[in-house]
Amino acid sequence: MSNPVDKFFLDRNQAALVVIDVQERLVTAMPAKIYRKVLNANEFLLQSARLLQLPVVGTEQYPRGIGHMVPELADACRDTRIEKVSFGCCGEPSFVEHMKALGRRQLIVTGMEAHVCVYQTVLGLLKEGFEVHLVRDAIMSRGKVDFLNALELARDAGAVVTTAETVAFQLLKESTAPEFKAISALVKARSAEGA
Repeated sequence: MSNPVDKFFLDRNQAALVVIDVQERLVTAMPAKIYRKVLNANEFLLQSARLLQLPVVGTEQYPRGIGHMVPELADACRDTRIEKVSFGCCGEPSFVEHMKALGRRQLIVTGMEAHVCVYQTVLGLLKEGFEVHLVRDAIMSRGKVDFLNALELARDAGAVVTTAETVAFQLLKESTAPEFKAISALVKARSAEGA
């Protein structure tokens, strides 16, 4: 039997990053100052994922109506971008098939909106048996109450609520990791930008 603390540890060989619905027309409805911080956290995670060779999956909710993923993130998610009409990603059969085919049991989840597509995806992934790490500084909702409620419900459901830097350093494990200097430089750059 596994230890209940096991789900809090990330393993770069078992983890993948999922970026949910950070789309052009949805972004315009978000508080601009908070969005800039969320975008910064997502860019940091995508750069870290590239350095650590983690699979990255992006999703788009009804792109004909909401537009495509924002250009700042689109290139990093170009290998796998899944369109959907269900709010939760797991309502799209190709998403679940793809996630299972990756052979990764730990999913690092970011995106928007926290209380709709992100939250419903977290529930679906947990139901499918994945360990979910929800990155609180890389998700957002239009309203603070909805955002906070999504975090609370996700934690109650069994997700690990974390931050972008916590994720990166958990994946590195130690300062002797070959990617440590590059990720440390990304952290310093984020700090200089006020993230």
